[in-house]
Parts: sequence; structure tokens; C-alpha cells
Amino acid sequence: MTISPLQKARYEYAPKLPGMLRHGIQEISVKEGLATQSVADQEKIQALFPNTYGKPEITFVKGDAKDVTPSKKTVGVILSGGQAPGGHNVISGLYDALKALNPENTLLGFKGGPSGLIEDSYVEFTDEFIDEYRNTGGFDIIGSGRTKLETQEQFAIVAEVAKKHGMNAIVIIGGDDSNTNAAVLAEYFAAHNTGVQVIGAPKTIDGDLKNDDIETSFGFDTATKTYSEVIGNIERDANSAKKYWHFIKVMGRSASHVALECALETQPNICLISEEVAEKKMSLAQIANYIADAVEYRSNHGENFGVAIIPEGVVEFVPEFSTLISEINELLAGSKADAFNALPSWAEKYAFIEKGLTAESMDVFKILPVGIQQQLFLERDPHGNVQVSLIESEKLFSALVADELARRKEAGTYKGKFNALHHFFGYEGRCAFPSNFDADYCYSLGYNAALLIENGFNGYLSKVSNLSKPAEEWVAGGMPITKMMNMERRHGEDKPVIRKALVELEGKPFKFFEAHRDEWSKNTCYTYPGAIQYYGPAEVCDLTTHTLALEKGE
Repeated sequence: MTISPLQKARYEYAPKLPGMLRHGIQEISVKEGLATQSVADQEKIQALFPNTYGKPEITFVKGDAKDVTPSKKTVGVILSGGQAPGGHNVISGLYDALKALNPENTLLGFKGGPSGLIEDSYVEFTDEFIDEYRNTGGFDIIGSGRTKLETQEQFAIVAEVAKKHGMNAIVIIGGDDSNTNAAVLAEYFAAHNTGVQVIGAPKTIDGDLKNDDIETSFGFDTATKTYSEVIGNIERDANSAKKYWHFIKVMGRSASHVALECALETQPNICLISEEVAEKKMSLAQIANYIADAVEYRSNHGENFGVAIIPEGVVEFVPEFSTLISEINELLAGSKADAFNALPSWAEKYAFIEKGLTAESMDVFKILPVGIQQQLFLERDPHGNVQVSLIESEKLFSALVADELARRKEAGTYKGKFNALHHFFGYEGRCAFPSNFDADYCYSLGYNAALLIENGFNGYLSKVSNLSKPAEEWVAGGMPITKMMNMERRHGEDKPVIRKALVELEGKPFKFFEAHRDEWSKNTCYTYPGAIQYYGPAEVCDLTTHTLALEKGE
């Protein structure tokens, strides 16, 4: 196999562990904290998780050396959901810790995500196998998938697979939905006395799996640095050519953490924050006017160029657009979708739409570019709803801004030029070589997960905190997944889920952005982060995100 020089060098990188985990693995003991409760709906969550609710958070501390070799264990691991840089290192850390506890321990990787557990499709990891994936991006070591583990039938199958292999534990590496499934599976195993433990690891580049305990999800650091490098390149190009406005959509299905972090790293002229749009109940016209004001101001000062960052899911936070989406979902419910799709021309479909929407929603629909109108009626999700993530919101807002500027030009208030270019940065960041931070953090999460298993914990999330400090000062431990849960309405039913963490408008990262964005919108204040650095001074190579540094007051 041909590999690049960087890939070869990364294989040999030795991830940094929290200081406590650098002791001999048999010198580590458990310190229990207070009993926990869920973030909301305590009675309902406790009723659904009677065997795993209310457990204490724990921290690993130095203890007396144990001279007994732990009993042999077989552990399964899966990667669940979308890719995030560092997943390979979670598995590497888990493998190394299991082997350090007992060289006869076995780690099985189930292929293709949760479906691998259902289908009993797996590989047994060896030193040679693991060594090919250390410190590399992607999930190709065993693949991932989005199958949900949520039915009693699925749990029973997984229990049988675990029994067949003599498995003691399963580690689920995933985001909020995947770790919700992990909590439900852990409860099932406990209720049925299977003896199988479930441990989760917090993954998602969106950054929305975080709270007071989980300071950041893995992959967020690398993905935002990857996007920011390219955004910085585009800013440099914009400032060189001086004739284009670049509208850049970045991943972040519900929360705007990625957009905000990229803005903090690159200081663009415009960055929309979905949570603020919702808080202020901003209309499409208000957003278009806000961007157009910046375009006009800069044009009046001889700068017909700029950069705008658009979060992937922002349109869902615009109240009038959310109402439009709801009406469209109702309009095409059931057999009505077939009747609509059978219409031969867009003109006839448009007439069908006009009859089915309220006057208010039709007013919103009319101002959308035709291409966006048609996107709303193309592919549906499995539940028949509009796939909002497919909407090219970067093109939507540039088109609305162009229309507004045309009106201003007609009125004689605007005389500049506006040429828009469009970009979407998403998949480019999900499998990048992990930054040193993510390589270290992920390895620590995996190593830590093995200790949680060894100490008998079930339904816990691997937790490493104090992350704005050097790795030596990181704190390792675990927390019950139920602590992060509340009840939400999903597909017509109340279900227990991990609460998504949205951007806090009173939080320090947003407040810093808010204090500077007016200057950034008017002036060219671009910063150019450059490529992720893997080798060199720690102050360059081990930097964490601006978001985390601001949250920790640094």
C-alpha cells in the first residue's frame, strides 16, 4: 500500500494522555461524585431508566497499585452516524488500554455502524490492524452507519450477538442520537441481567453534544480548523480580486457552533447565527436587508467584495420559513404527494401549491428564487418531510440580497456592483487528519472508556475535561448518559433524547462575536488561520478552538 509522508509520520505520533492516565493502568482508582439527575423531565426519565438513572459522576484518581491481572474481557465497538476526525484514535486508545489491562483482552469492531451488531459483521483487531489507522481521519477502519438501536427486537438480537462472542461491553462512538440509543441499550442490558455494559463517546463535528460536563465533542476542533483554513484562503482571494462576494454555507444541521467558530477564526464580513435569527424572529427580508446594508456600506467605500458565512440549517430558524415548511409537509402528506408528482409541468405544480398554502406562506414562497422553490418539492425524507438540509441557503440569501440591491439601485441609493460566488463546506472537514488536540482527546476518550468498562460502569459517557489546558492537566472520568437527557416530541411520540446544545446567546463566544461583527462587516479585518499544524511549537500545534478558550475565559 502506498502512503503519503504525512500519513506515515502520523502513524508514529504518540497521543498525549491526561496526567492521571499516564500512571500505571493498575494504579488508577475511582472517585465518586454526587448522584445525578437528568437536565429536565426527571420523573419521566427516571421511570424509563430505573436501572441506570441517578448514578454518580466519577473521576479517575491515583490509587494503590493492584497486583492482580484483570480478568479477560471481550469488548465490541461501533462507529455510529456521520464521520468526525479522530474516531480511529478512540478505537486505538480503547484497544491499547484493554491490552494494557490484560494482553488477552479482545476488541471486536462491528462493521457499518449499529447494523454490524444486528448482522454480526465484525473484525477482530490486532496490533497490525490498529497501527494502520492511528492518528488518521475518517471512519474507514470499520465504517459507520445510521441504523438506530431503539426496538426491543433489536436489543434482543444485540444481546444474543454479545452472548455468542462472550462480550462484556459495547462502546458506541457517536453523537446525541447515537448516545441516546446507547443509554436505552444500557438500560435494556441492565434490566435483563445480561452482564453487558454500554459506554458512549461524544462525537459530532456540529459541536451540539456539549454541556457543563462535555466541554466539546470530538472532531469539532479539526473540522472547524479545516473550514477556517479554506475560508481564510477565500478571504485572501476576495481581498485580492476585489470583485466578488463569497457566500459560504458550513455544516451544522441545527446549531451554529461551526459557523460561529469559523467566524471567530477568520473574521468575515457577515456570519449568520441561527439561534439569534430565531430569538429575534428575523424574517427572510430582514436578513437580506442586514447583509445588503453591509454590501452597500462597503461598496460606498470602494470595496465591492466580502465574505458571508451561512449555517446549514439557518432557514429552519426563520419563523415564516418554518411555517412554510410545515404547510408544505401537510400539503404533500399521504397520497397528496402522488397527485402533486403526477402533474406534468412546474406551472401546474405551482398552481397546486398556490391553492394549498395560506396567503402568508404563499407570500414567503413567492419571494424565493425558482430554484429554491423547486428544491422544497424534490426529495423528501423517509417521513415525507422537506429535507431542509438540501436547501442551498447560501444561494437563497445571495439571491435575496441581489433583489434587494436591485431595488436600492432603482431607487438611486446604491450604485455599486454585486457579484456572488457560492461554496458549501461540509464533507471536506469530516475525515481530515485530526489535529493534535483531536488526536489526543480521542485517544484519551478511548483509553478512558476501557477504564470505565474495567470498573463495571454501564450507561456512562467517557468524559475528559479541563480541555483548554495542556493534556497533562486534563481530567478523566465518566458521567451517566441519562444526566444529559430530556423528553422531546419525535415523530408524534414523546421520547427520551439527549438535549442538543445550541449556541448560547449570553455565552462568551457569541458575546465576543457580537461585540466585533459591526467592525468586521464594514472593514476588511480578515484573518488567515492557514493549514492545521501537526509539528512544531505547542502554542501553534496544540491550540484548541476559540470557542473553548473564550468559554474558559482564556
